[in-house]
Order: sequence, then C-alpha cells, then structure tokens
Amino acid sequence: MEVILLERVEKLGQMGQVVNVKPGFARNYLLPQKKAMRATKANLTVFEKQKAHLEAVNLERRKDAQEVAAKMDGVTVVVIRQAAETGVLYGSVNNRDIADALDAAGYKTDRKQVVIENPIKTLGLSKVRVVLHPEVSISVTVNIARSQEESELQAQRGGMVTAADLRDEEDEEDTYVQNTATEEDEEA
Repeated sequence: MEVILLERVEKLGQMGQVVNVKPGFARNYLLPQKKAMRATKANLTVFEKQKAHLEAVNLERRKDAQEVAAKMDGVTVVVIRQAAETGVLYGSVNNRDIADALDAAGYKTDRKQVVIENPIKTLGLSKVRVVLHPEVSISVTVNIARSQEESELQAQRGGMVTAADLRDEEDEEDTYVQNTATEEDEEA
C-alpha cells in the first residue's frame, strides 16, 4: 500500500515522501496516528496545498523539542525497585516507569516517547532514549536501585552497588562514629 508521509517516520522516510508499506502497518499505525495518508491523486493534490503549512508546524514543534532537549541534557532519574541480592529485579523497569520518573523530575513526557532498546531487569545505571520529536531525541540515565541511599552510592560509583558494598559502607560509617566517639573520650 502506498502512503504519503505527513511527518518523518524513523526507518521509513521524510515528510512528503510516497512510500510503500504493508497494509496492516498503514491501517493500524500510520493512518490512525495521522502520520500518513493514502497516496491517491486527490490526496497528493491536497498534500501539495497543505505542504507549506505542515512544514511550518513541523519546524515549530522541532524548535520546541530542541529547547526541551537542551533542558533535559544530562538528566538522571531514580527508579526504586525491589531486587534480589544478586541485583536482579523482581520484574522489570518499563517505559511508563521512566516517563513517571521524568514527570516527577519536572519534565513532561509521554510513555510513548521513551524507547527502551533492551529490557531493564537489573539494578544499576542504564541509558534510555527519549524521542521528543521525530527529528529530536536525547539520552537519559536511569538509576535503578533498592533505596534512595543505594541510588546515591550508584551515582557516585557509576554502576551497580551490591549488598556487600552497602554493608561495607555501613561498617565504614560505624567505624567513623566509633573513632570520633573515642577521640572525644580521649580529649575529655
């Protein structure tokens, strides 16, 4: 089935191109999402009349998306999940979780904008792509941890923190508290 693209579609083409796609893809995705229209002679003439307006709207949306991308550059969001001692999650982190975390951080995003290449099923830092516009996408770091303290440690160390690392951190804090208490006793 031939369709005229009304906006850039990744791995398919640019706005205004006439492309041949499978009927199901056109019927179920491109046409309902208003990303394309059937390539008939009547629609080609309608598109040529609307082309300048569609390009202007696309340019404005892209400019807005670039401004948001500049603000979101280098953002790290924290997602708290339960996990086993080995760092494997009981479930996985999906695009809705990341979109909710971005919303909580003050960035309005939709779950459809979050693209996860591989399922996130372990603790640690992961890079996720957020598509703000068909021509503008950024990378966001997602810090998946069991607690807020663990997420802070992961951010400092740049990777997953094991339960042993947390125990070592607590032991260091206890040792520090004991040493300061001993120093105060010696001074007295």
